[in-house]
Amino acid sequence: MIDMNQIVGSHDIVMITLDTLRYDAAALEVENCPNLCRGEPWEKRHTPGSFTYAAHHAFFGGFLPTPATTDKSEHVRLFHSKHTGMKTHPATWLFDTPDIVSGLQQEGYRTICIGGVIFFTKKVPLAKVLPSYFQESYWRMTFGVTNPRSTEHQVNHALKRLEKAEANERLFLFMNVSAIHGPNHYFVAGAKKDSVETQRAALRYVDGEIGRLFTKLRERERPVFCMVFSDHGTAYGEDGFEGHRLAHEVVWNVPYREFIV
Repeated sequence: MIDMNQIVGSHDIVMITLDTLRYDAAALEVENCPNLCRGEPWEKRHTPGSFTYAAHHAFFGGFLPTPATTDKSEHVRLFHSKHTGMKTHPATWLFDTPDIVSGLQQEGYRTICIGGVIFFTKKVPLAKVLPSYFQESYWRMTFGVTNPRSTEHQVNHALKRLEKAEANERLFLFMNVSAIHGPNHYFVAGAKKDSVETQRAALRYVDGEIGRLFTKLRERERPVFCMVFSDHGTAYGEDGFEGHRLAHEVVWNVPYREFIV
């Protein structure tokens, strides 16, 4: 079990959301994802939201995906707001701000967002809400869902920002990876529509690019605590459902991992 009270302040912290990645698709690609999985299986969890906007509000409030079990003793949260009256675990880091981003900023972290899907574009007022949590937020057309090389561009931007960071500067880096979100059919030659197979191919592409980010993070002065998980899944025709923002197990079941880089 990770004691976040030992992590906050001593480690850089990275949160990566693999937008729209289904648990079943991720579980089939463990052997093909050496950077994200590191030889370990994904943990099956339940997301607090069925689409990006709702899920990320919960994440930034400290409500990460919860273990997909009925044993509540396994539901030890990494983050929790102070003074709620709720019982917390000794390993949980308590923040006294509206969200973990400002809480980490209060602890001396530089907070950085590299957006991906539409809710991070800052093009309209609604799309400015999530990026506004951060001291720095970035989005480019090349980071978006329509670019087949989006993760490459997102990682390149993260590397440039890390180059500028002071070695002893505490960083909280958040990245919303857009490539797995539809459309993803172009990751399989000849495919005309999105499917579990094309999502799996998109995940393999993402893993190949994310490795460069982890390599750079290992050069940092302090160790890096990394959380990687999906914000929600999506339906490809199961029980007649298509897409997400709906209540189906393929939407609610998400992959989750946490590790020290």
